[in-house]
Amino acid sequence: MRNEPSARGPSDPAGRGASALRNEADGTGVPRGQPLGADFFDRDAQVVACDLLGKVLCHTLDGAPLWAAIVETEAYYREERASHASLGYTEKRRALFMAPGTIYMYYARGGDSFNVSCAGAGNAVLVKAGWVPAGEADADADVAALLARMQQLAPLPGGRPRPVARLCSGQTLLCRALGLRVPDWDGVPIGTAPLRLLDVGYRPAQVVRTTRLGIPPGRDGHLPYRFVDAARAAQATHNPLRAARGDGRARRQSRGLTTRVIPVPAGSGPPDWPALLGTQAGGGHRR
Repeated sequence: MRNEPSARGPSDPAGRGASALRNEADGTGVPRGQPLGADFFDRDAQVVACDLLGKVLCHTLDGAPLWAAIVETEAYYREERASHASLGYTEKRRALFMAPGTIYMYYARGGDSFNVSCAGAGNAVLVKAGWVPAGEADADADVAALLARMQQLAPLPGGRPRPVARLCSGQTLLCRALGLRVPDWDGVPIGTAPLRLLDVGYRPAQVVRTTRLGIPPGRDGHLPYRFVDAARAAQATHNPLRAARGDGRARRQSRGLTTRVIPVPAGSGPPDWPALLGTQAGGGHRR
């Protein structure tokens, strides 16, 4: 069953747009927000995956801040066969078994991938895609410089600039555009300078819950542990709403996915994610 996503844009529940977010930026052009640390991740992986949507990941590289708002995440549990932790402890996977809030990075398809450990040894969230404020580059020198640097770090094959709308649309692209590398960050606690995770007061109006991408047959690929900000689904790795609407190419890319759009109540307090997601969240993995 499919619900239409809200027309509310990438803003907080009060309806602020990207320009308002930018106007509240600090002196370096990064949106103002509350830094998040290990406590944020000491929760169920699906709850963390949902709550990460809209949070800003900021990495200062060579003195320049690079940032993106998270639009897509995936939850993983040690007990299910899609997770790296299900294969057992190794030195390469040690961060998965460390305290909640430990960064776990690995190489996927020739690029780096960024994950953070959650409550329960072996449980984690993969940060899969991000959004950058493309529409303001002409009017804001900070944004123009941000995008130019990120395009330099994550060009198209042949060196051409990657379209801004797809600059962070995928787990390895996100890491390239933010300059995040396995040797630098694997096993490091979240919030360690010069990397910050910021709560900028944003809450998605709707969250798309669907199945994860790239899971081999027989590895629990049916579990709906992928979460996408519906208002920014076009910036996800593959847009699950396009497949649901009948776009042929997107339907082929997303074959086998189950998709549900979850309305998120407006309000000042944190959403009750376990209640919104049902019995599969808040109490660990269910087959």
